[in-house]
Amino acid sequence: MKTHRYFTNMTVALVSAVLATLLLIACQQSQQQPSPAAVESKVASTEKFFVQFQGPWAFVTDPKDANSVLAIAPKHKGHRDLYVLASNHSRLDAGVYELSLAAHSGNAAATADPSIVQAKIDAQSLQRALDNKSARYVIRLPKPEEYVVGERHRSRVGATYPPDVATEKDYATAVSLRYNVTSLNGFSLAGTPDSGTFNPLLLQVETPLVRFHIAPAQDDDPHDKCDTHSRESFQHLTALLNLTLFVDFPDNPADCHKNDVQNAHPAKAEADSNSRSRVELSDALWIGTLAPQSAVRLAGVDLSAAGSGFLAAPDANVRSYQAAFVLLFGLPIADCNAPHIILTLTPTP
Repeated sequence: MKTHRYFTNMTVALVSAVLATLLLIACQQSQQQPSPAAVESKVASTEKFFVQFQGPWAFVTDPKDANSVLAIAPKHKGHRDLYVLASNHSRLDAGVYELSLAAHSGNAAATADPSIVQAKIDAQSLQRALDNKSARYVIRLPKPEEYVVGERHRSRVGATYPPDVATEKDYATAVSLRYNVTSLNGFSLAGTPDSGTFNPLLLQVETPLVRFHIAPAQDDDPHDKCDTHSRESFQHLTALLNLTLFVDFPDNPADCHKNDVQNAHPAKAEADSNSRSRVELSDALWIGTLAPQSAVRLAGVDLSAAGSGFLAAPDANVRSYQAAFVLLFGLPIADCNAPHIILTLTPTP
């Protein structure tokens, strides 16, 4: 009886030891190999981040650094100053700037959406544009994983004027450079303006987007329907880069060609007393030489929907204040529909 109990106790002890050994091995393996949840958490720590450019822009690989790209835009009186915008923002003068990103990963393939215009540029023309102080903005930033479309507009683009109908499609008028980042901290902008100084700016990024925005200085003439601003913007960009490219808009009247700045022999434009910018119309309101309703009508603003509550005040001064607010702040000014360009640097012969 005692012998049987002895062997029973030995069996229990041995089984317990085996189970303990197996449990220890399992714990060690679980520590050595991360769990699926841990792997998923590590993957989720990266997110897509975009640097978007609005206005007349072209992009080219930095000839001095294959891992960087240059974004180039003309500085012209037809546009407002360049702004960089995140959760905070700053105005930029003409000059050369560099955007530093947070830690990012990816293959930096810089693939481009086919709706972005492609063109070639020689090294001499590129250098001339980069050296053209006070007439251009340059932003240097890391080579992206891809160029994606932010906005599109129907137009025609070609090397002859006017561009052939066969070139018509929805071209990119705003472009975003996409990266994979591990954090939304660590974004900054530094640079050298052509005149004055620029203090390095730490960008506060709360959503995965930084924008470089150049807005039109005034509206197109509401009477000609010619996308005049967009034509001029594209001409300023191509002239800066010494490119032979033209843009046309299929929904514009054919008469737009005769006054187009891209046309080698444009007709002389006639002065139109009704064609004034919103700033000029607002000034006329303040000094009392123009009625509020007339100012809004001449600016081409439709108050039938969003602005229907304006200009209803019984006091004339209040109506003028309301109209000035609508013209300057309440409604967006014209979009810049100039297509963006990705440049390929041609080898030096």
